[in-house]
Amino acid sequence: MRGRTVSEGKATIDQNTAPGPAPRPLALHLAIQNLMFTSSLCALPSLKDGSLVWRDSLAPQARSLREKLNDVDADAFSAALNGEIQHRIAAFADGVNRFAGTRRSDPMPALPETWSEGTTRLLHAAANGTPVILIPSLVNRAHILDLETDRSLVRYLAGAGHDTYLVDWDAPGDVETSFTIDHYIDRLERIRDHVTAATGKTPVIAGYCMGGNLALALAHRAPEKIRAMALLATPWDFHAMPPSATAMLAAMMPGLRQLIAAVGNLPVDVIQTMFSSRDPGAVIRKFRHFAGMDPKSPQARAFVLLEDWLNDGVPLAGAVALECLDDWYVQNRPMAGTWESGGSPLKPAALDVPALVVIPDHDTIVPPASAAPLADLLPNATLLKANAGHIGMVSGSRAEAALYAPLSTWIAALQ
Repeated sequence: MRGRTVSEGKATIDQNTAPGPAPRPLALHLAIQNLMFTSSLCALPSLKDGSLVWRDSLAPQARSLREKLNDVDADAFSAALNGEIQHRIAAFADGVNRFAGTRRSDPMPALPETWSEGTTRLLHAAANGTPVILIPSLVNRAHILDLETDRSLVRYLAGAGHDTYLVDWDAPGDVETSFTIDHYIDRLERIRDHVTAATGKTPVIAGYCMGGNLALALAHRAPEKIRAMALLATPWDFHAMPPSATAMLAAMMPGLRQLIAAVGNLPVDVIQTMFSSRDPGAVIRKFRHFAGMDPKSPQARAFVLLEDWLNDGVPLAGAVALECLDDWYVQNRPMAGTWESGGSPLKPAALDVPALVVIPDHDTIVPPASAAPLADLLPNATLLKANAGHIGMVSGSRAEAALYAPLSTWIAALQ
């Protein structure tokens, strides 16, 4: 689709210059931006005459703002507001265009593949120590755990002497489209057995985000076949999420079921929209910020690497999506003790294996209150609080101090 552009204000977003993915879904972010700015213009007269209804918590600020507007020239203020809106629209478009036009550097040497089944591959960073299997979420690409040389949990652990494996789920293929979560756990069992046979040692398993739920299910099926498990930002009490988000998802479930029945999966852009709903203006703000970065700076490079990963998501197999959204988020089956794997309810209190529960302090995707119950329920758990966010913990500039080094030390102490 050559020559297509998206115009917003005085700026133009060219969708054809990007060598990698653009912020997805771009139409949603443009619509949110339009809505925010249009509402600002429309609300101005009501703000000035006092008829605008504010939440009680914002009433003092509203009164102060209204009093200040009494002494401001109305035409000048309206012109200033319009100017600021145009500036922000242009900055967002500039950020998107710079992101699209950024030359991506050559990728790191690929990790060798040591096992595969369907679209799933097992990648290996060899060392002589304890085998460690890293299990990422099914929603995003696995390379968040191997982003670049100095931001790679995989290569850090291997460099510290741990024989490290990374599960790369990839997008569902013809076989995986009909998978349930239990089918993925079946596959993890075969990966675990492969690693055990290849190394002659019982592996440690480490799951990130949803990958932690998969790791828990794997341990639940045969705890004697793992040495220990680490759960990195793993949700368990799904009703620790904002109640409004849970209510909105419950209301959406009939429509989501129809969508999944029609297309066979939960599409990437729908997943991205759900993540964006937590903070609808976040993508807009960060691309405006990127527009002001030195394009040759380490910060700009890190931004592009991370955004390429974020916008290169994968769909969820239909049954998996329904289990996650309805059983987990709406019904809260894990916390209630009614989520089953392998035919029996998964009870963390019965998993008496060494466990490390890592909870990022600044996590907005898995709130700390959602992950915290696992530290209490698992009988042999160590709690590590990481001074980081959900993604920064595994790929940010402080990831080594927040996660890599403590995790490596914990694994080494298992010897």
